[in-house]
Amino acid sequence: MTDSSGYTPPAVWSWKRDNGGRFANINRPVAGPTHDRELPVGRHPLQLYSLATPNGVKVTVMLEELLALGHAGAEYDAWLIPINEGAQFGSGFVAVNPNSKIPALSDRSGPTPIRVFESGAILLYLAEKFGAFLPADAALRAECLSWLFWQMGSAPFLGGGFGHFYAYAPVKIEYAIDRYAMETKRQLDVLDRRLAESAYLAGDEYTIADIAVWPWYGALVKGQLYEAGEFLQVQEYQHVLRWADEIARRPAAQRGRMVNRTWGQPASQLHERHDAGDFDTKTQDKLAAPR
Repeated sequence: MTDSSGYTPPAVWSWKRDNGGRFANINRPVAGPTHDRELPVGRHPLQLYSLATPNGVKVTVMLEELLALGHAGAEYDAWLIPINEGAQFGSGFVAVNPNSKIPALSDRSGPTPIRVFESGAILLYLAEKFGAFLPADAALRAECLSWLFWQMGSAPFLGGGFGHFYAYAPVKIEYAIDRYAMETKRQLDVLDRRLAESAYLAGDEYTIADIAVWPWYGALVKGQLYEAGEFLQVQEYQHVLRWADEIARRPAAQRGRMVNRTWGQPASQLHERHDAGDFDTKTQDKLAAPR
């Protein structure tokens, strides 16, 4: 190790508002709303409030997959929550997700709206509601849920650990980057070994486990996350690459990646989604085209 901050933790921690980093302006040590703002509500049963981060993509892919299967009740409005502006701390959003993280879902198909937050919980809720992408067989269901919760527990080491210190921290800390790069590569090896013996994570069937893992680890091995492909030598994980490419060819996955996306090619950005036809008429390239 070559770097040393010379930092000694004080007896009592105190919050420094100017602690630097890409997300310093929205990080704070307390919960609850910072301002009053009601959430919009569209005409569909499901109201999604999100952004196309990996966690947000999980849910839009799931909804598009359900619609592709013919589940009309999965029609949804996807509203953009720009987290870099602190929109997740509005009173309406906090009412749907007291943890102030995207995505958050409101199911208004019954007499009383049901709120669902945490992306894994949303996937499981939708899978049970529509009877899809969750195996009925007890052993396969257990395998599916094991991988779903593996993702929920593992991805914070990838995103909040490796991604933060490699891509976002105001200073490069060798120890932190090495620690989380090691763990990220270990996780990729876990996936690669599983996918060497199975077409999908739960077996031969595409499930919510794949939908949860793909936006994180599929994007990582395809060089679409943190621009860290060369650093992590992702070409080593051939089975993960095969699996990632297979899911990327699914039309519903392609559509799901576009929803609430505000970066990349304009044709890949559908800031809000309120109708299936929006993919053809309301991507950013279409909206910017001369009329």
